[in-house]
Amino acid sequence: MVFEDRAYITASRESAGGRGINAACVIQSFGGKAMAIVPASSQSAACFKEFLIGCGFKLVVVPVRHDVRHNLIITDAQGLTLKLNEFGGTLDKAELASIEKVVREKLDQASWLMICGSLPPGVPASFYAHLITLARKRGVKTLLDADGDALAAGVKARPTVVTPNQQEAERLLNTALLTQTHFVNAAVRIQKMGAEGVILSLGSRGAVGAFDHEMIEAIPPRVNAIAPIGAGDALAAAYTWAMERNNDFRDALRWGVAAGTASAQLPGMSFANLEQTKRVYDQVEVRQLD
Repeated sequence: MVFEDRAYITASRESAGGRGINAACVIQSFGGKAMAIVPASSQSAACFKEFLIGCGFKLVVVPVRHDVRHNLIITDAQGLTLKLNEFGGTLDKAELASIEKVVREKLDQASWLMICGSLPPGVPASFYAHLITLARKRGVKTLLDADGDALAAGVKARPTVVTPNQQEAERLLNTALLTQTHFVNAAVRIQKMGAEGVILSLGSRGAVGAFDHEMIEAIPPRVNAIAPIGAGDALAAAYTWAMERNNDFRDALRWGVAAGTASAQLPGMSFANLEQTKRVYDQVEVRQLD
């Protein structure tokens, strides 16, 4: 990308997104059953429903005052991608209580609660930790995909698995991660902070996973990544889908890395379907780390 110069838009499209929406799309396309809980104003809710027609999963909208935020993703001809995110509108205590009430009601129907994305302004960093605690009491497994203070607080609530990327892990641990030894030590440290399992997503290098007393690595094939933004959402979704099928974390990590890698080869915010992911899955190497 070249700044301070003129550029032209060759194609554009609008879509409903966010980490949770993206994950629900992937799970549903793989043949799983997903439900997305979204806080949105009445106008935003109508737009969301229109964009998501055909995705198949159930959308539960919690009414709030403010519209959902708008994010802008710019991809150039070489595949370099820039993502610009708004902060979004604030949520007051009553709106937050409404969201919690809906989550409580839906937990009885769930086997997994995926807690994805950044917290809106006005929401305490402990909110995700609170949801994890509620889910644990109901026997529902949890996946936490967050950043910053919400991630730091959420890890302490003992989620079933936490899925930071390299940059999120560096911020959490306040240290640079450069080598495989760094990645392994980071996963161990995050696990000691409270997470039962850790998936450290490393983009084109795959992922390192810490589960129980095992450390494993999933290495994807080399591919031409066109638009890698959203690959982490695909990884988290495919991992959860696979765990629900056979509860094998090694195989689930392999599926997750395959989904992220396959999705990175697609233009824009697109996600690989099960057939596309299976082709990459067959090429993903999983090995034990000391």
